[in-house]
Amino acid sequence: MLDGDSPLWEHARGLLNAALLLEQQDEGYVWHGWTRGQIEAFLRGLPSPCCLVVAVWQAALPERTAAHASDGRAAEQLMLGLVCEVVEGEVRSLRTFEALRAAGLKAVDALEPGYEDGLAILRAAHALVAPVAWALFTDWQTWNEWLYGSDEAQPPEGAVDKGALLTALAQAGRCVLLGTQTAHRYL
Repeated sequence: MLDGDSPLWEHARGLLNAALLLEQQDEGYVWHGWTRGQIEAFLRGLPSPCCLVVAVWQAALPERTAAHASDGRAAEQLMLGLVCEVVEGEVRSLRTFEALRAAGLKAVDALEPGYEDGLAILRAAHALVAPVAWALFTDWQTWNEWLYGSDEAQPPEGAVDKGALLTALAQAGRCVLLGTQTAHRYL
């Protein structure tokens, strides 16, 4: 884990805890529809080396939107911005978008959920880490629905095809998927 003092880790810590939980449990353990076998199969299917990118925004409160006009910061707040380096089917490093500043990315609080900043994120991740196999750009509600299921209080008991769910969310216009493994290349 790089740049561990970044505020973007606040929302990533739960993901790290879930990953450790899945790693430590037996093969039959299911966490909100996720299984260790699903994740391992996905990682093994990726080109090596590569990286995975996730960017999740939340709409700003009305008072933040008004402040946006005067201070130049983004009206929507980046809640989660991670780059996961994958080599030979194994996660080698995790870093937030703060680390991408070394590759010329602008400040995290100035990033917006549009194509210009999205492409800048992809280019910085490629330059600093590896080619981007998959990148997910979405809002907080869609992220939570994909990650936890549509009813967080009642998680599914069995495995869920998270790839199919993500495809459905993308087809409904609720998220954007880019990368070298998608039909829509970014470079």
